[in-house]
Amino acid sequence: MEKHQVLAVAIGGLLALGLAGNASAADKKMEMEKCYGVAKAGMNDCGSKKSGHSCAGQATKNSDVNDFVALPKGTCNKIAGGTLSDGGDMMMKKAM
Repeated sequence: MEKHQVLAVAIGGLLALGLAGNASAADKKMEMEKCYGVAKAGMNDCGSKKSGHSCAGQATKNSDVNDFVALPKGTCNKIAGGTLSDGGDMMMKKAM
């Protein structure tokens, strides 16, 4: 096999792996949920309308019930202080 052919096959394989990786990342993204009350200051993915800032990385305090991080579905209920609703609806806070 010629040097160029080997290189072309190698590049083709890498591209195929990259596309497969993107597809699985998209599948995982579909299985995410917003988990409020567990983000560290500056490490949030976004916030509710009540959080007072526009979005990611702008949380000013740890565990703000108005800021969330996106976690794999089912994970939030396993974290102390985690809830699936923002701080505006404290009645929906998860039961222990």
